[in-house]
Amino acid sequence: MALWRAYQRALAAHPWKVQVLTAGSLMGLGDVISQQLVERRGLHGHQFTRTLTMASLGCGFVGPVVGGWYRVLDRLIPGTTKADALKKMLLDQVGFAPCFLGCFLPLVGALNGLSAQDNWAKLQRDYPDALITNYYLWPAVQLVNFYLVPLHYRLAVVQCVAVIWNSYLSWKAHQL
Repeated sequence: MALWRAYQRALAAHPWKVQVLTAGSLMGLGDVISQQLVERRGLHGHQFTRTLTMASLGCGFVGPVVGGWYRVLDRLIPGTTKADALKKMLLDQVGFAPCFLGCFLPLVGALNGLSAQDNWAKLQRDYPDALITNYYLWPAVQLVNFYLVPLHYRLAVVQCVAVIWNSYLSWKAHQL
């Protein structure tokens, strides 16, 4: 409980910084889970630079982009009724999610040193599956998030659920 109160105080004092650092930490955690539980690399086979890359992506891309998107979305569709939450979820899943995945996957590829041609081929191979998998998880999560969660907690709530999603994305993005 004390940790949660400290997080709330930090979030109130420095909302943007805390949201970005939360996203980075949980992206890194997702990669650790991917490498250790999904890929079963073990400590000696763990790619620490990959975990650092994913954490950096969380701080430098995911946190700012998703956090900024939630602010824009709240301006486009103000309100917290069930109808508002449904509209936000639809706009998020039809407009934002496809674009976000279309940027995230090649960004990881570029950071992993893929050539433009290899990155394009990987995007064509992985994007449809990643988007379909997105639709199994995120519409329900986002509907609850937009209806029940105050704006300044949305990124943290999504990133907690996203630990599992980040594990999947890390695995998907690092498959060769």
